[in-house]
Amino acid sequence: MAKRKMSTYERLRNGGWLSRQQRKQLQQRLHAADPGLQIVHPDAAGIDVGNKSHFVAVPEGRDAQPVQEFGSWTAELKRMAEWLKSCGIRTVAMQSTGVYWIAVQEVLEQEGIEVYLVNARGTKNLPGRKSDVQECQWLKKLHTYGLLRNSFRPPEQIRAVRTVWRQRDRLVRDAGRSIQQMQKALTTMNVQLSNAISDISGVTGLAIIRAILQGRRDPWELAKLRDRRIQASEEEVARSLEGHWREDVLFELGQVVEGYDFCQQQIAACDKQLEKYLAVLPECVRAAKGEGAPAPGGEAKKKRCQSKPRRKNQPGFNLEAELHRILGVNLTRIDGIDIMTAQVILSELGSDLSAFPSEAAFCSWLELAPRRDITGGKVIKQKSRESKNRVANALRMGAESLWHSDSYLGARYRRFRGRMDGKKAVKAMARYLACLIYRLLTRGQDYIDRGAAYFENKRTLREMVNLKRKAAELGMKLLPAS
Repeated sequence: MAKRKMSTYERLRNGGWLSRQQRKQLQQRLHAADPGLQIVHPDAAGIDVGNKSHFVAVPEGRDAQPVQEFGSWTAELKRMAEWLKSCGIRTVAMQSTGVYWIAVQEVLEQEGIEVYLVNARGTKNLPGRKSDVQECQWLKKLHTYGLLRNSFRPPEQIRAVRTVWRQRDRLVRDAGRSIQQMQKALTTMNVQLSNAISDISGVTGLAIIRAILQGRRDPWELAKLRDRRIQASEEEVARSLEGHWREDVLFELGQVVEGYDFCQQQIAACDKQLEKYLAVLPECVRAAKGEGAPAPGGEAKKKRCQSKPRRKNQPGFNLEAELHRILGVNLTRIDGIDIMTAQVILSELGSDLSAFPSEAAFCSWLELAPRRDITGGKVIKQKSRESKNRVANALRMGAESLWHSDSYLGARYRRFRGRMDGKKAVKAMARYLACLIYRLLTRGQDYIDRGAAYFENKRTLREMVNLKRKAAELGMKLLPAS
């Protein structure tokens, strides 16, 4: 359940929010030698991560040189860890700069030092840092007083799955670009194969293209390679293959086909490695908290248990069964969440969402929550922040697929589209999908679709209540038409 908004009385009783003048005074205190704040991490250090070297700062009195520079090679990182342990450091804070922090974190964690990976957005707007030395000292001071938040990182086993899945995603995009280049080469030679068949990378399309590269030019002979499931007739396919053959374009086409075949081989290798990593992940058995039945007045809409054809870019093994075993719930029961989207969720987050205290915090991490500047209880500015979160992008794509869905979520998305702009509606629906995923992974319930009719009836009842309330405010009474 979403966190309830505090009333003015509760906010003032709890000390209220800091005004602009109070925030300025807090910054001045932080830059002072003794800010007078409560020390949360007494044995804290700060690291400014770089490409060639790293600057490390420890509290005064722990060493004759409290700020030192270390190289980026492994021997220097181990020397850094030994120096931190000799100074009595238990926790360090560093910003997530590129990929340079990964090796530093692995070495420090092996030595038993807790690492806080901090988002640079939390410190980039604070003034007073002009060099790398001051940057590491500033991180050390903020971390000492507990003003930095640790970033979310999935477990090590999930990170291995994430690496392979991201690599596979890049290969799929490269294969897609190769298909576009094939179509461009064919169109350049006026071979209109893409107008006769829907997918030139299918069985018929690749068979014809490979025959062309082997030197076969007779369109009627090439048309005989069509699969029997192709809707276009043999004559239509033959007419589309009457082009002018250019040697330079044929060379380009051959290069592109070789690149496409290489991508397919690499994708198959990724599938084998992915299946290996998923097999060692433990099975998750969730105890359902509450019932997963529909609310009173709504009839559950059961999905038909029929085998769907495997998507072209879907892994060759039974990915759906592995996801159900690892996650403990079947996320594909949610309309708009397919197997590929569920795999993105597993590879980026894992099966444990306990790091997020609520679904509101989870949506905020996904950058699906509104960013508002509120002054005097009024919203003066609202602007979405750009994000490259892969889970959020997958949920947006899932939300857009609900436009023609005859389900509760489809009706809800169409209601959003009728009330707000397209991008805002997609974001709002993606946030709702994120809330459903959080509830399933934390409560262990199965999702049951109540159907579009249930949503429409619920909306009608809500509108009736509003009409009656407005009529009562005007001193009138709402009566049904005879």
